[in-house]
Amino acid sequence: MAEINWQGVFPALLTPFTGDDHIDYDLFDKNLEAQVAAGVNGIILGGSLGEASSLLNEEKYALVKHAVAFLGGKLPVIMNIAEQTTSAAIACAKAAEDAGASGLMLLPPMRYKADDTETVTYFLAVANSTSLPIMIYNNPVDYKILVTLDMFAQLAAAPNIQAVKESTRDITNVTRMINRFGDRFSMLCGVDTLALESLLVGANGWVAGLVDAFPRETVAIYRLAKAGRIAEALAIYRWFMPLLELDIHPKLVQYIKMAAAANGIGSTNVRAPRLLPQGEELAHVNKVIADSISKRPVLPEYLNLPS
Repeated sequence: MAEINWQGVFPALLTPFTGDDHIDYDLFDKNLEAQVAAGVNGIILGGSLGEASSLLNEEKYALVKHAVAFLGGKLPVIMNIAEQTTSAAIACAKAAEDAGASGLMLLPPMRYKADDTETVTYFLAVANSTSLPIMIYNNPVDYKILVTLDMFAQLAAAPNIQAVKESTRDITNVTRMINRFGDRFSMLCGVDTLALESLLVGANGWVAGLVDAFPRETVAIYRLAKAGRIAEALAIYRWFMPLLELDIHPKLVQYIKMAAAANGIGSTNVRAPRLLPQGEELAHVNKVIADSISKRPVLPEYLNLPS
């Protein structure tokens, strides 16, 4: 079984598009270079921020192959699976493995609101079909299925289910999971606006969104927090919060692409049916981004801290 050290910052990468709606690999590489230079610990492709709902599976596998070749083993490449049927999810897991992915992020079944037994059975079927390490994405706010502690007790039977993207928005869930399971599952915060709090109560990492536009600030917060330099981490986090709140809006893809474009490591191109905001909404988001960039903090040297 492949191994991943599920700790640190894992960007949920954007999928950049050209003006004629193809994947913009040059811009993807530019953003990925910025992530590597900032000190991230792995990347996640084809998630919500990657516009998974509008990507063809063939595009997702091609992106995985490209990222694996580009990184040359420097970082693990995680592919997201968000499918409607168990058979389709298993096929995706096998295709991800063939494309060179290091691991998987796995959502509950899409569209159908599976009950607890159905959800556990789905997760275990996918886990048993692959040797890749798996991170379960627990996000009942957006996907309407809560993976409970009792469900995780059943999932613990699969050794390759190793991590949790914790997006319940109930920060006490990090403590509940640690109290019940110890270090059996690595806990990664999946909500930007709760990241520092989650790290301080024991989360192992951060599946981040605004990292797509501000990679150095994101990694600095993580490393400073883990080094016990809380005041420094908190000062950056407070500056960051107006931007981090862009991650918890239904138009997070558009907003974060705007931020990445403002920093020269992305574009605002989205795939329909998404459209860029207009009028007051556009002006508001642009102001949040511009105001934050104008007050961007000088970061302490953080790359020498443990990752």
